[in-house]
Amino acid sequence: MTFLEAIFARLQASAGRAVLCEIRDGREVSVTGGEMLGLVQRVRGFLAARGLERGDRCALIAPNSVRWAAIDLAMMAEGIIVVPLYARQPPAELAGMMKDSTPAEVFCSDASMAAGIQNQWDAAPPITLLDTVFSGEGDPSSAGPVRHTDSEAVTIIYTSGTSGESKGVVLNAGNLKHILGCTHAGLDQLMGPREEPDRIFHYAPFCFAASSILLLTALSRNSVLALSMDLSRLSDDLKLARPDYFLNVPALLERVRARIEETVRARGGLAAQVFSRAQRAYLARRNKEGALLDILCLYVANAVMFGTIRNSIGPTLKALICGSAPLAVETQLFFMMLGIPVLQVYGLTETTGICTMDDPRSIEPGRVGGAISGVEMTLDGNGEILVRGPNVFAGYWQRPDETARALDGGWLHTGDQGEVDARGSWRITGRLKNLIILSSGHNIAPEPLEQALLAGLPEAEQVVLLGNQRSFLAALVTARGKGGFDHGRIQSAIEALNHGLPHYKRVRAFHLVPEPFTIENGLLTTNGKLKREAIAARFASAIEQLYQKKSA
Repeated sequence: MTFLEAIFARLQASAGRAVLCEIRDGREVSVTGGEMLGLVQRVRGFLAARGLERGDRCALIAPNSVRWAAIDLAMMAEGIIVVPLYARQPPAELAGMMKDSTPAEVFCSDASMAAGIQNQWDAAPPITLLDTVFSGEGDPSSAGPVRHTDSEAVTIIYTSGTSGESKGVVLNAGNLKHILGCTHAGLDQLMGPREEPDRIFHYAPFCFAASSILLLTALSRNSVLALSMDLSRLSDDLKLARPDYFLNVPALLERVRARIEETVRARGGLAAQVFSRAQRAYLARRNKEGALLDILCLYVANAVMFGTIRNSIGPTLKALICGSAPLAVETQLFFMMLGIPVLQVYGLTETTGICTMDDPRSIEPGRVGGAISGVEMTLDGNGEILVRGPNVFAGYWQRPDETARALDGGWLHTGDQGEVDARGSWRITGRLKNLIILSSGHNIAPEPLEQALLAGLPEAEQVVLLGNQRSFLAALVTARGKGGFDHGRIQSAIEALNHGLPHYKRVRAFHLVPEPFTIENGLLTTNGKLKREAIAARFASAIEQLYQKKSA
């Protein structure tokens, strides 16, 4: 049975119960498995009426919704290659990715987005709004999904490269089938034997690989997936959904941790003292240390405080699942202290989102678990993580040279550095490349932004972007010569740079360095390249103050 046939069979078996719901204005609007199949059949009829055929590529640009999931499934069921794109991406960048993938048709959520794309691409293919898709054109299809061969392309997901130019990662049916088998096995370990459906909460865009895998996993197992439709209501939506687990990026967990700690500090008094000592005792106990009074405070906090905090996050949570970017060990330990396990997942779009998964029965903070079933991982002489297995992508769309480099020697070269212990558990230690990964999971190539900012600042010698594992971008700007530098000029140049950029590419703060980086002061290589790690270490205190001030 193919992965799509398994999903259709699960929807049919769940014809009378909810499988997917949208949380809108404090209430859940659900669809049953039968209703979901009906939506998919309607979309398939529409696609056929438009003359779209197996092997065509179609772009899908919209926020998460039940209808997004129905269109995604319908395209795959017709053998159409889905090109999901980020709805918050600027039209110029969307147009660039679509010019690369040459879709036969574009499906998007609203007229303003369609107009923005058309303004950037005179030769754009037909652009259809989601409302039109469900308007009734064409006869609903009751046929089963096409049977993909393992090597047949199913989706093209775009990811940022070090040059700043996005590349289309081609994932095939074999990639998805293998990963879904692994996610089911991992969730079965977490949930154990049970008859009632898993309850899952979700907020990350479906256009990202890990998010797409979660959707397909949820639809192919006994579960109900609740979609948050308004990020400003995330906390309230989470309480309503009452999930067993949900997928996170580190930025959200760090915000939740900071909010809890600030709330406790604001209460002051004995509660704040007990909580602080309990945190210290929890960390000390892991090292088989700790003062008696701290240990007593940990016992008290666990008895009277932690349960209340757990309930405020999610009273039924079995675990939080975290990926897309490195998670601070302190944050992982914080939630474990509260009694909420945090399972880490490591992977790239090129590995169908996943290479490793934590075992729920054996979590080691700071590590991302062992390689998933059927997947090999090793280190080359530079400490770079290499991966091969049925999860590794088929190649970059229309980029044979870059594909050959990425898959040199039959292994995927991840660009990540890591280490593995005797049990096979991996730790990600850094990146060989300069790609910045925000704590939100967004990947950003710094060079194009640095050059653009320099172009607007003739008084500057260098610009270095910061933000790895942080929640936003900041910049170090070096002055040229000794004539002084107007901070207002830098701010104006940054505002000009930020105009039209997506939220995650905007520079939010800067620090002025009075002298340039040079070979002599150890901050440039002999051929004039920035020593980014050395710069970050030299200005660590200023960088930390920069982020603390901006976050305050």
